[in-house]
Amino acid sequence: MRIPLLAGNWKMYKTVTEAVEFVRRLKEALSGVRGVEVAVCPPFTALYAVARELAGGNIALGAQNMYWVEEGAYTGEVSPVMLKEIGCRYVILGHSERRQYFGENDENVNAKVKAALKHGLVPIVCVGERLEEREAGQTEEVIAGQVRRSLAGLSGAELAGLVVAYEPVWAIGTGRTALPEDAQQVNAFIRRLLAEMGGREAARQVRIQYGGSVKPENAAELLGQPDIDGALVGGASLKVDSFAGIVRAAVRG
Repeated sequence: MRIPLLAGNWKMYKTVTEAVEFVRRLKEALSGVRGVEVAVCPPFTALYAVARELAGGNIALGAQNMYWVEEGAYTGEVSPVMLKEIGCRYVILGHSERRQYFGENDENVNAKVKAALKHGLVPIVCVGERLEEREAGQTEEVIAGQVRRSLAGLSGAELAGLVVAYEPVWAIGTGRTALPEDAQQVNAFIRRLLAEMGGREAARQVRIQYGGSVKPENAAELLGQPDIDGALVGGASLKVDSFAGIVRAAVRG
């Protein structure tokens, strides 16, 4: 049985002080919650302090990005070795904002995925279509291309151990959310693609999240779908009560 993963992507929010106070309160809010996995992904500046605050607990730490080289003259970049040492378990790769604002493409994402796996990090690999692509009926074509290129060259075992996050670009930060049945349809399509790439067992094991304006009000219906294994949460992960509400909605009785 796949354990739902609820990961909060804080983007460029929260100072170190704010981040530490947040996770202190989050630990209290989630005390006693079982059957789900929770991760927070602060900005790079707060990773070390948050890692210390989370030490020994059941909330995992993730980063929002990384470079694929271990070290070198790459001003402004952070390597997988650095993230692993600081205590990260997860790393978000290929987020649509990275693609839109910083020119990342599927080939870059593929290099990062392989580097993350090499160094024991679990990639959360983001895929999703833009509004014009959805309206043109190109959702599956776009998603298939992103999945195949971003995860090219991975073994079935490697595919089984990573996380895919379906985040329709038109739903990120807009307040618009895919209907539960539409999100389920795309997530099921991704699972079929992964079965073709790495075998049925790998596809059965891999966790596929949904992301895009997930809130406590819509979380239960989205997370109740058979192929939605948690959520990559943006804005709602910045408030303890709303993120905790989403986490509780993922608990499967």
